[in-house]
Amino acid sequence: WSMGETGPCGRCSEIHFFLGDDPKCLEPTCRGTACSCHTYIELWNNVFMEFDRQDDGTLKPLPMLSIDTGMSLERATAALQGVDSVYKTDLFQPLLQAIAELVGTSYGKQRKTDVSMHVIADHLRAMTFLISDLVTPSNEWRGYVLRKIMRRAMRHSKQLGLTEPSLHRLVDVVVQEMGDTYPALSTNRDRIANVVRKEEDRFDSVLNTGLAKLEEVLDRAETGNRCVTGEDVFRLYDSLGLPAEFVEDLAGERQLSIDWEGFERLMAKQRDQARAASSFKTKQDDASTFWTSEALDKNLLDTQDRFEGYETTRLDGGMILMLWNDTPAPCTQLDAGNTGYLSLDRSPFYVEAGGQVSDTGHIVAHDGKTKAVVEDMALWGSFPRVHRIRVVAGTLSQGDVVSAAVDAPRRGAIQRNHTATHLLHAALRQVLGHHVTQAGSLVAPERLRFDFTHPTPLSQTEVEEIEHLVNEQVLTATPVDTVEQPTDEAIANGAIALFGEKYGDRVRVVSISEFSRELCGGTHCYATGEIGSFLIEQESGTAAGVRRLEAITGVPAIQRHQARRSLLNGILQELASPEARALDVLKKQQAQTKQLARDVNILKMKLELASEMDTRIDIDGVTLLTRRADGLDKSSLRTLADQLKGNIKSGLVVLTSATETGRVVIIVSVTSDLKARVPAGQVVKALAPFVGGGGGGGRSDFAEAGGKEPQHIDHMLSESENVVRGLLDNKE
Repeated sequence: WSMGETGPCGRCSEIHFFLGDDPKCLEPTCRGTACSCHTYIELWNNVFMEFDRQDDGTLKPLPMLSIDTGMSLERATAALQGVDSVYKTDLFQPLLQAIAELVGTSYGKQRKTDVSMHVIADHLRAMTFLISDLVTPSNEWRGYVLRKIMRRAMRHSKQLGLTEPSLHRLVDVVVQEMGDTYPALSTNRDRIANVVRKEEDRFDSVLNTGLAKLEEVLDRAETGNRCVTGEDVFRLYDSLGLPAEFVEDLAGERQLSIDWEGFERLMAKQRDQARAASSFKTKQDDASTFWTSEALDKNLLDTQDRFEGYETTRLDGGMILMLWNDTPAPCTQLDAGNTGYLSLDRSPFYVEAGGQVSDTGHIVAHDGKTKAVVEDMALWGSFPRVHRIRVVAGTLSQGDVVSAAVDAPRRGAIQRNHTATHLLHAALRQVLGHHVTQAGSLVAPERLRFDFTHPTPLSQTEVEEIEHLVNEQVLTATPVDTVEQPTDEAIANGAIALFGEKYGDRVRVVSISEFSRELCGGTHCYATGEIGSFLIEQESGTAAGVRRLEAITGVPAIQRHQARRSLLNGILQELASPEARALDVLKKQQAQTKQLARDVNILKMKLELASEMDTRIDIDGVTLLTRRADGLDKSSLRTLADQLKGNIKSGLVVLTSATETGRVVIIVSVTSDLKARVPAGQVVKALAPFVGGGGGGGRSDFAEAGGKEPQHIDHMLSESENVVRGLLDNKE
């Protein structure tokens, strides 16, 4: 195994899990783990790294041997749940069932339909988490990746027959399934749905007009030389707005190639034409001056959209150099209601870099009436910063003189979190050691996130010590000093440089007394006291050897302290206990509750065993025993199923229960003589859809499934006779 044509490589071992022979392999001779019968699932793989493959193909021994090991959590879940695909586990099934319900079909009916549902489910989870982490769809960097997967999911929703934007309606399902473990999803639920809806609306018109044309192009290529011409790809992009990678995706599904050279040639020609035609007009003197984009690149690069926001959040007298519409394509003006982009000669707006998110705010024209909201910032080629705007009043034109104002309270919150991040980094190195280096960060107005290298989870004592050190610096109200220095001099003086970052000849150094000194281009507090309070919310791992801390500062930290104090007071009141004894009282009550739950389950079991509430049907000598036993937990249901099976000589037990959470549990247990004729796995898979479930599985003598429609349990039990008869007839 190797990561590429050259580089580290080694022998590979794979660990597979045998799912059982139900259903059996249909091949004359099963090829085991190499077979396509889905009786095995790959769980784990180990690569014994010992060579470095050279350009000429020779293998050079590595100076240090290692084992690259990886186990798939979702595949392990599939094995534990007795299914042959991660999409059949309870991680994906609720979302897939919701998609199927939205489409008006059933999951598992057609392979082509299932593939589209898989794409939507997988991409919907990804986009939900990305948007929650403050990534927004755009045409660059992370935003571009997000937009790409969103549009791929939208295209598959169209293939399933959804004519209206619908993905935003599925965000709730992801939040319901994952929100308990990832609370940020619940907090950001509405914002996530709104972002998805806006992107759907934006792309819907493109899809409605473009997909039909794209299908024509693909059909033509399929019956021709199986290559989509560069001219066709360019026309779809230029006239209809279909992204080239979107065309590539659909062409790949039909195994068609694309003439990329022809496409790039036409794109280059268009760029040259646009550059020659583009101009802007200044309004700073009576003599109108026009410059082409080439002149901008050559003459104004040093001043174009210069950042002047370190000392202020407002700049007056700036000038609009360039405007783009939402496509984006160059334009000369944007009217009220339009969204687009603009570049200024100087700006107070910070563009996302070094983990710090972009500023937002507003731009007002010289007339005082024309106004645009700055929603985000971006980096485009030679333009150091581009403002993504929405015009709310009047018309913005190229050359307008404007005032640009950052949302100051939001910037203040970001600065508190950024300065706190520097303090956190320094505190981590003090407590854990100087091996700690930054591995990523997010500095947003509502929180900060800091990834760092460290081999083990942090103890509670370490977390508290780090938090204490940061708050100690906050209380000293130490000035935050910034100075520009030659890069070599700054590093020689002890400033921390981030591994992998590229620095110019001169850098900006941010120092907090002798406690912290880092190279940083972001915005910061004037003194540490502005942070107010620092609270670590969570410690977790993100990868091997990388840990993550999430924290809040300022008013949010104070509010969190107040909320916890209120919660604690409520708990103490319910426990009728002083704070010092609360934990002991709670442990005692939990132990009593668990014992009571066990006692209740035992009593329920005894009542069920003594009950005659089951239904027995004789089907050609096979006894079918069905019973509904609401309220029993899954463990008790399994025990009850085994005991009821012991009461019949030859047959099967279908046991079901409606849980307190509104779910349905189905258990099928088959006597050993009938395993081949009436496999439990096939019975449970046939019954689950009656109660809104899907999948399920297990052994041939014992299987389980779930559902979400307890109101249909009685109907499912009545249909169990037909299911068993059908299986028996097929075995005749």
